[in-house]
Amino acid sequence: MPPERIREHTVPVAAARRRRLRADGARLLADLLRHQVRHQVRTGGFPGGVLPYEDIIGADYRVSRNTVRQALDLLRAEGLVDRQPGVGTVVVCEKYPHGLDRLQGLAETLREHGRVTNEVRTVGPVPAPAPVARRLGIAEHTDVLYIERRRLLNGLPLSLDLTYIPMDIGAGLLGSDLENTDVFRLLESLTGRTLGAAEITLEAVNADAHSATVLETPRGSAVLMLERLTHLSDGRPVDLEFIRFRGDRISMSALLHRAAAPA
Repeated sequence: MPPERIREHTVPVAAARRRRLRADGARLLADLLRHQVRHQVRTGGFPGGVLPYEDIIGADYRVSRNTVRQALDLLRAEGLVDRQPGVGTVVVCEKYPHGLDRLQGLAETLREHGRVTNEVRTVGPVPAPAPVARRLGIAEHTDVLYIERRRLLNGLPLSLDLTYIPMDIGAGLLGSDLENTDVFRLLESLTGRTLGAAEITLEAVNADAHSATVLETPRGSAVLMLERLTHLSDGRPVDLEFIRFRGDRISMSALLHRAAAPA
């Protein structure tokens, strides 16, 4: 290939590579800033929730100003920060920490961050669908107590909880204060046993029309769906939940320990 043709191809490739590297750097910086925002919001490290100026961020992380701007654009697209004239980049949506390494109700988990309230949308006996019956260890089509609640933190929608409980226990919940009391506490009170362990699965799903309306989030937006089967201390499964969290208002965390490698 003639030298002039080589130069024609080399220039666009080099420019594309620079753009890719800058985009990669912006994503990396956005990840670091996202973590810092969560940490600083909890500890009050950003006075008034205002992030440092772009040149300060660039100097702290040794990146260009363009990279900083792209990173902040990513966080703005997530709804985590916004640009306010005369103020700068500010945190507009706090994410609350939800620990996955302890078995607690939402009110127990978030008690340091405000008041959790339950808007009970549906409660009553329903025939157990086959997958629910298998998980709870009961006969198919046996009645279970079904509860649908919208959970709010300080008045803001946080999650939509769908709960199935065996009816011999669930019947005692029909007259309970489900709006102000975690189901976990009620289960322990009714059974006289502590809760033991829970199996959990966490995945991202798209918000269907009903979930989007209840959670006040756009239809099709990503939500965190936690499936949890909770057992009493004697091993009996008593609570099957499908919980859809607004991904822009919650972060999941856990402390994990590496098991000894098999010989």
